Amino acid sequence: MNHGSLFSGIGGFDLAAEWMGWENKFHCEWNEFGQKILKYYWPNAQSYGDITKTDFSIWRGKIHVLSGGFPCQPFSTAGERKGTEDNRFLWPEMLSAIRQIVPAYIVGENVYGLINWNGGLVFEQVSSDLEAEGYEVQPFLLPACAVNAPHRRDRIWFVAHADSARRQEQQFATEPSKPRQFGRDNSTDPGCLGLSQPVADGKLERFGFGKRGKRQTWDAFPSEPPVCGGNDGLSGGLDGITFPKWRNESIKAYGNAVVPQVVHQIF
Repeated sequence: MNHGSLFSGIGGFDLAAEWMGWENKFHCEWNEFGQKILKYYWPNAQSYGDITKTDFSIWRGKIHVLSGGFPCQPFSTAGERKGTEDNRFLWPEMLSAIRQIVPAYIVGENVYGLINWNGGLVFEQVSSDLEAEGYEVQPFLLPACAVNAPHRRDRIWFVAHADSARRQEQQFATEPSKPRQFGRDNSTDPGCLGLSQPVADGKLERFGFGKRGKRQTWDAFPSEPPVCGGNDGLSGGLDGITFPKWRNESIKAYGNAVVPQVVHQIF
């Protein structure tokens, strides 16, 4: 399976693809710090910068899974929520890349605030745009604690698969899209409406990540500091960066990153 990522950040999608045994063919990230991380861990992948200036047509028909967490700042409750008026609203650029690449599967990600911004306008737009391109789409609400991470981090995930019949019809769905929420009963799990994947022995499978390539559990929490990369499921090596510029960039990157253990469940 060939995987390509857009708005790649520090490689949360790419790491999950690696766990799957897939080949990361390209990534696209404009941030200098993110580029350094991506090029270091996936030197054989094609590296792109500004998505608005990139031609992806050479990948047409060559990518099985295309992923991307288009910028969340226009919809995040932590910001001004300017939505489509924000110059960081880049869903149209991701859609353009999809049209050029025509992947078999698409996994998109954004913050929970996408659902209620302007009555869910952009949430519906993403689903409708993908359906118009011939994809069957299912949105999901999956938090980080769905894989037993010690923080909630609700995120909306758009999972789409190319449907040849819909490609021919080129029509919109008649029913409005709604995110499907995986959850456990609040009465048994008041801290999180999460999904834990059962395994053969009846225990709950836990995903964690310490050193690159080595999975760990989240059991160290809460003995770890509350603000710590180790709690986010990404490489603890980023915590050791001492240059002030990169320290700030690593903290920002953590805040923008997807949790790869959640992506792994979706993949």
